[in-house]
Amino acid sequence: MEKAYRGMGMEGSIARWYEKTTRKDMAEFRQLAARIANIVPADGDILEVAPGPGFLAIELAKMNRFRVTGLDISKTFVDLARKNADELGVKVNFEHGNASNMPFPEKSFNFIVCRAAFKNFSEPVRAIKEMHRVLKPGGKGVIIDLRRDVPMPEIVSHVDKMGLSTMSGLFTKMAFRFSLLKRAYTASEFEEMLAQVPFHNSEIQLAPIGLEAWFER
Repeated sequence: MEKAYRGMGMEGSIARWYEKTTRKDMAEFRQLAARIANIVPADGDILEVAPGPGFLAIELAKMNRFRVTGLDISKTFVDLARKNADELGVKVNFEHGNASNMPFPEKSFNFIVCRAAFKNFSEPVRAIKEMHRVLKPGGKGVIIDLRRDVPMPEIVSHVDKMGLSTMSGLFTKMAFRFSLLKRAYTASEFEEMLAQVPFHNSEIQLAPIGLEAWFER
């Protein structure tokens, strides 16, 4: 059986380091949650694929307007996300599972979001097909991730603005250079993958160091 992710698994101390680092991005999580809230109907069902420590899913659940689910391949992340939600008294259904073989019935969700994780999936097209399967008719989704063709100086500038310690900043820049950029996709590659799935609409929007791949069933 093919491994569900590319590169090193996010378990144990690596997952806990990632949680500590991304906790600094809470303003970004809140901003993205607000954008999503303007799209999803009240009482809608939202799925976050690969939520990691669960910060975005928790921000969405705090609004008390949606039913929120998170699916992650990392057992450590599922445990951390559940702990983070419990500490805030927020209800999110965090489950352990593979994005390429989701444990959900067809037409389960109004909206799907996958942020900063898609490049790590070993079966990207199959994962997109699963997103299509579990979306309700008329449901929408977005994959937000790094672009492979971003120049390294732009990555360095981005990391320098994250407020990390010297060592964490150096480690993060090395991760971008030697693994994350190599796994990432270009906009045209995303277009090719989306074209293999029968979405009603799809669109690629470029961001400073990444892109947003939007789709609708």
